[in-house]
Amino acid sequence: MLRTALVAALAAVALAVGALALTVSAWWWWAAAPLLVAAAVGTYDVTQRRHSVLRNYPVVGHLRHLMETIRPEVQQYFVERDYDGRPFDKDTRSTVYERAKGVADEDPFGTELSVYEPGYEFFTHSVVPKPVPEAPPTVRVGGPDCTKPYGMALLNVSAMSFGSLSAQAVRALNKGAAAGGFAHDTGEGGISEHHLRYGGDLVWEIGTGYFGCRTDDGGFDAAEFARKAAGDSVRCVSLKLSQGAKPGMGGVLPGAKVNAEIARVRGVPEGETVISPGYHRVFSTPRELVRFLAELRRLAGGKPTGFKLCVGSRRDVLAICRAMLAEDSTPDFIVVDGAEGGTGAAPMEFVDHVGTPLTEGLAIVHNALVGTGLRDRIRIGAGGKVATGADIVRRLIQGADYTNAARAMMFAVGCIQSQRCHTNTCPVGVATQDPGRARALDVPDKALRVRRFQQATVRSAMQIMASMGVTDPALLRPHMLRRRTAYDTVVSYADLFTWLEPRQLLDGGGLPGEWARAWDESDPDAFVV
Repeated sequence: MLRTALVAALAAVALAVGALALTVSAWWWWAAAPLLVAAAVGTYDVTQRRHSVLRNYPVVGHLRHLMETIRPEVQQYFVERDYDGRPFDKDTRSTVYERAKGVADEDPFGTELSVYEPGYEFFTHSVVPKPVPEAPPTVRVGGPDCTKPYGMALLNVSAMSFGSLSAQAVRALNKGAAAGGFAHDTGEGGISEHHLRYGGDLVWEIGTGYFGCRTDDGGFDAAEFARKAAGDSVRCVSLKLSQGAKPGMGGVLPGAKVNAEIARVRGVPEGETVISPGYHRVFSTPRELVRFLAELRRLAGGKPTGFKLCVGSRRDVLAICRAMLAEDSTPDFIVVDGAEGGTGAAPMEFVDHVGTPLTEGLAIVHNALVGTGLRDRIRIGAGGKVATGADIVRRLIQGADYTNAARAMMFAVGCIQSQRCHTNTCPVGVATQDPGRARALDVPDKALRVRRFQQATVRSAMQIMASMGVTDPALLRPHMLRRRTAYDTVVSYADLFTWLEPRQLLDGGGLPGEWARAWDESDPDAFVV
């Protein structure tokens, strides 16, 4: 066939040039060497049976694989516009980088967004704006059963485990949090020495694997939990029910990645594969969940204790609220993770199609607590693509009390959105356990960037609120955020979503249909499928 003949001809030319290099002049090797390599590659291509493209297009077919390898970089740097990149556009990434570096982040010449396209959102400013407060407010986290409340910042480091992140990245985040006075969520991988080195405030996250407080058979070790929760750096405890990237899905940590340090931190055998199930072993009903949260708070010496979830159904949330009422016990906080969250690697189907986006998830949790009369006892955190001051204000209006950021904090540490987090080949040393790659991350410099980014972003949020005539986030209201739903139609969030009145679910008067059905079907003793 033609391709075989071409490879044969290439080999013949390569051999001829090689002969010239041997008999005439060594300078001919400059031509012979690449020709001989190409001939060898071509011979392999036409004889192998795994890749049809290479059999039909020997040698040149490898260009396809090369182009696929560099496609993300070409897309990011040369193709996408400033405002339409995914998951984070260039404008957002640039804003984070500039604030982290402490340089001006103003944009000239007006917005690049299409303000008349459906989906565009904007805040309503006041004719009489307020002065921006010198110091940003904090949120008191701690309900009636909490004896050691915590002042949470408006923006904190969201859950990212040591193991997923390098030791250098964890230290930079913690050092930045300590300097800036905001919280650092450990992720479900346990509390490592890197989380403790600089004394930053920790939210210890406990997942289904119970890493760091795990029995030999994978259960929950109450004594070990109590010992570690007593540490001065641990300010809150968060029970992870699910996360936005892969709600309802567990994880597998291959034994090859379980080195001595990670095994020690997680409390698992070195070199053995570790499986995190998609569900908790210590509870199976809403009532058991509420009781377990109360027990965690007791074991933690009264420190704020709550849970994190990506909302599945309104009915499940209401079932948990019913259980709180029945037990007269509430968590101190609930962190709502949106389906757009993404630090956890997961199959594409989960990333794209499972879980409730943050806007709807926040509305459900906030209204469920309001409607059951529990909202004043519980603070709500929000996580899911929070990167700018506008993101903070938007989530506060939608029902949150404070926000968490993961990927934006990674940008501040130096992430370039190469999207290789799960391959151990992160080019900047953030999401890798490769010592050679991780050493590129300078902890003192990146810690300073984390602090600058958090402070500048909260400052931006306070400037936006002041322009709206508000200095206390508690005074933000749904009508202050508006969305264009059509070219000639703008709707405020007050009209876009249903907002329940305090105790409306308990009083039962005039419940909207979707809330009435979910309330009737919810059960404090069962998560109904």
